[in-house]
Amino acid sequence: MTIPTVSRRRFQLGAAALAITLLATGCGAAGSSGGSDQVTLRFAWWGNEYLNAQTEKVIDAFEASHPNIKIESEPGEWGGYWDKLATKTAANDAPDVIQMDQKYIAEYGGRGALLDLSKQEEIDTSKLDKEALASGQYDGAQYGLSTGQNAYVIMANTKVFEAANVPVPDDTKWTWDEFLDIASKISASGDGKTYGAAYGSNEADLIIWLRQHGQNLYSQDGKLDFDTATAASFFERLKEQRDSKASPPATVATEDSGAGLEESLFGTNRVGMAWWWTNQLGSLESTTGSPIKMLRAPSQDGASAKNGMYYKPTMFWSASSRSKHPKEAAAFIDYLTNNPEAGAILMTDRGVPTNTEIVEGITPTLKPADTTVVSFLKDIAPDIKDAPPVPPVGAGSVQNVIKRYTDEVLYDRLTPQAAADAFKKEVEGMLASAKK
Repeated sequence: MTIPTVSRRRFQLGAAALAITLLATGCGAAGSSGGSDQVTLRFAWWGNEYLNAQTEKVIDAFEASHPNIKIESEPGEWGGYWDKLATKTAANDAPDVIQMDQKYIAEYGGRGALLDLSKQEEIDTSKLDKEALASGQYDGAQYGLSTGQNAYVIMANTKVFEAANVPVPDDTKWTWDEFLDIASKISASGDGKTYGAAYGSNEADLIIWLRQHGQNLYSQDGKLDFDTATAASFFERLKEQRDSKASPPATVATEDSGAGLEESLFGTNRVGMAWWWTNQLGSLESTTGSPIKMLRAPSQDGASAKNGMYYKPTMFWSASSRSKHPKEAAAFIDYLTNNPEAGAILMTDRGVPTNTEIVEGITPTLKPADTTVVSFLKDIAPDIKDAPPVPPVGAGSVQNVIKRYTDEVLYDRLTPQAAADAFKKEVEGMLASAKK
């Protein structure tokens, strides 16, 4: 596997959950069992009950075809997953195979806690999408293989559109002005009970906005890569959504942000448009009982090729650099990534597979929503140029910072420009602290 090399730096873990000296006992792989010796691999992931059952099924299938390898399950939930993983890693007790998120690839890989998968002969990457492969690379090493691709889109609840007598837009050529106009009309018809659009105020929202302006949240060498004026225009747009009543009042939005999907404004058919990842389409349709249409991001001038969208790995398969069985761990990751049997079990719940042969094999048996997602991701491919740089060490909690400054703007405690200035200064401090 050939991997492009980027700047090498020394790191410390920046996220609060990872502020632990991981390398106190060293990081080299401890060797591998040989021949047909029976080995046990610990496998950690986060998910819900459905995903857990699916994962146990793929484990059973792997063990049936690899009788000398036993997989010990360590499922968890997102809320406590990272604290637990940080603690175990610091104690030199990390699972052999780890479900990893992109925001922590650098946090763990940059400190030597993850195995460089490019050096594992058991893993075949020849049939994987090259952009998806690059998304798991950091500092010249392959620290994760994407479980599948996703895209951040506007989900339009067609039932809400119909009730407001507002047509669903042509997403191949719509602008932000049209987005605001459509959302305002839906809100006006809802008499304070239904809103046109939820606020998009997380990391992916900001990344798309910056890319539309020729900038990025991060640079390839791990620094911030945007002007505060552009970030201010992002906050200004959200404020305009509030002022035009296209989106809920700040107090309603705050309450909604803490609600589960079933109780949320979107989940209860009270918002026409909201930002979600493509792999969530099935859950949204099931919860709302409404047909949901995925829409491309609006752009500044209506050109979909300039809308800033990108493919994001839903998550990654990674392995601990301290695993006593790196060859077997690599074999399990290769199975999860490339084996048709595994593909038929995992389907698209962790994203659309990056192995095109797996996608072709599962397509005939996909659920309607999943078929729609596969088709949508294929349709937007001509407009997807590259992926944003991997978040650097120290960036694990940036999404929370964006949300906090969005609240400051929506509650009129800061102007958009002041919020942008403070946001950039705070994140620069977080990244700098992570390097000490």
